[in-house]
Amino acid sequence: MSAGAGRLGRHLSLLGFLLAALAAVLLALAPIGWRAGLWHFRTSFWYLMEPAAVLGAAALLVSLPALFWWSGMSGGARLLALLGLIGGAVLVYYPLQFYAKIYSLPLIHNTPLPRIHDITTDAANPPVFAATLAARAAEHGNAAAYAGAELARQQQAAYPDVAPLRTALPPAEAFKRALAAAAGMSGWTIVRSDPAAGTIEGSQRTLFMGFTDDFVVRISADGVGSRIDMRSESRQGQSDFGVNAGRIRAYLAALKPRLG
Repeated sequence: MSAGAGRLGRHLSLLGFLLAALAAVLLALAPIGWRAGLWHFRTSFWYLMEPAAVLGAAALLVSLPALFWWSGMSGGARLLALLGLIGGAVLVYYPLQFYAKIYSLPLIHNTPLPRIHDITTDAANPPVFAATLAARAAEHGNAAAYAGAELARQQQAAYPDVAPLRTALPPAEAFKRALAAAAGMSGWTIVRSDPAAGTIEGSQRTLFMGFTDDFVVRISADGVGSRIDMRSESRQGQSDFGVNAGRIRAYLAALKPRLG
């Protein structure tokens, strides 16, 4: 019976590892296919990332019982069991955390985010895209026109902290410091900076799927000082999983110490 149990443990270890390996392949294909133009990004989300999460969960569930026969397994079987267990946990979590942000899954993300992709610190008069319009059109991206009051309402409910930054510095000096802060942001590509208009435009690609988001920073006079506004919008998709709000928060946090 001990030998039979050991064989069962080895078989479970192998099956868990194979399930985790298949999940890894599907997850890897998700960005590769989209970036290469082989299929739409929705195919990656629904037909690759979602099955990858299911297979990762299966690998986790299959590998866990194998640990009960740990003492009766060889070193190779133990390694496969650990790889299936750890790999399954990682591979189920990574895709799942995207969906958790929209559907609100306990222990991962309790508050669902709205399905919006255009965030700004000034919903009444959002900064306008200009330098990135040609690239957006070439990619057949989302419209650059601001969607209006309903979008502003959803943003306010989800991201009430996204607000303008004010400083006592005059606009010309505030612009210099805003540009320096933008140049120092990791992964940002500055497309155009216009001191006369007080605008800085650029883009950033997301790490995993390689989506391109565009941003514009606007520095305007505010009494004797200046007001810094920002807008960040995804070129593709209807939900940004909170990325654009996070980008604005990160930039304004980096800029604030520079303003004194």
